[in-house]
Amino acid sequence: MIDEEQKTTDIEQNGGVLPPRHRRPDKSQDKYFKIRNVLNIIFMLGAIVGMAIFYFQDRTLGTIIILTAMAFKIAECCFRFIRQ
Repeated sequence: MIDEEQKTTDIEQNGGVLPPRHRRPDKSQDKYFKIRNVLNIIFMLGAIVGMAIFYFQDRTLGTIIILTAMAFKIAECCFRFIRQ
């Protein structure tokens, strides 16, 4: 009971606004947002094309295309880790 009353009192004193605790930062703060999106699009297109070639044409060429697409995804992950 005392904890609930204390929380209510704290909220009333702060104007009813709780601080953001588990929110992601705004996209505007991420300076790599556009390049990460481009790298993700290249990865997705490469993966789709690579799978199509892998199943319907040459397995070796499809594997090479998929591995190249994965390199773009790894680069995107590096930008994501740099941001933090």
